[in-house]
Amino acid sequence: MNDGNFKLLAEDEPAAVTVVRPEGTSPFLLVCDHASNRVPRRLGDLGVSEADLRRHIAWDVGAAAMAHGVSERLDAPLVLQNYSRLVIDCNRNPEVESAMPLVSEITEIPGNRGLDPRQAAARIAEIFRPYHDRITRMMDARQAAGRTTILVALHSFTPYYEGWGARPWHIGILYNRDDRLPRIMLELLGGEPDLTVGDNEPYRISDATDYTIPVHGEGRGVLHVEIELRHDGIESTQGQEEWAARLAHFLERAAERLGGSHDS
Repeated sequence: MNDGNFKLLAEDEPAAVTVVRPEGTSPFLLVCDHASNRVPRRLGDLGVSEADLRRHIAWDVGAAAMAHGVSERLDAPLVLQNYSRLVIDCNRNPEVESAMPLVSEITEIPGNRGLDPRQAAARIAEIFRPYHDRITRMMDARQAAGRTTILVALHSFTPYYEGWGARPWHIGILYNRDDRLPRIMLELLGGEPDLTVGDNEPYRISDATDYTIPVHGEGRGVLHVEIELRHDGIESTQGQEEWAARLAHFLERAAERLGGSHDS
């Protein structure tokens, strides 16, 4: 924990987490781990150019705006993390090196070099923990009230990845140990003739590379899925609205298909 000697966020800076529609009636709880490319004032620009801070290395391009649209259509609570993944990646265990990366893709992050323990602890205490603690409290409250929770983590990915090439998928459905909801989503989306759907592509969830789904989804035994959208489809307002409507529709259909089989 932060020992108080190194304060990261100023009083006038945004909180680490924003909750939209906390009283939403939907069984879905939406989370967006990489909603923002904001860097705390105290860290300057981390030694990264403004152009690089607009790239995917700093945040999930288009994901937050699209997530707002899904939340509105489903009347679902949405939890957004308000600082760049380059400061601390809230979908990584903070103990792993990639949580505060020295290099992202092929871009060096000078502001993460030589962090002392106080600086790393401040990022965990002021950004990582408040975000995940809020998700935990919301899920605890829903469970105590006897409400079903279906956890959906919303992300985006790049159309092209250095060393891999062009990525053909428009959307990826990610999972690890529990594929109940993902299998239904894959079946429903697979019927769309205009979509190339990735089954654990371009990533797959693991304990080593992920945090949100392993901890809040698998760890609690609730239905869950991580959805990745290729960000060239959600960079524009039109694309965000179209995908929000499409995802809301298929999530509702999947929930109907599951019926009473899901856990609280």
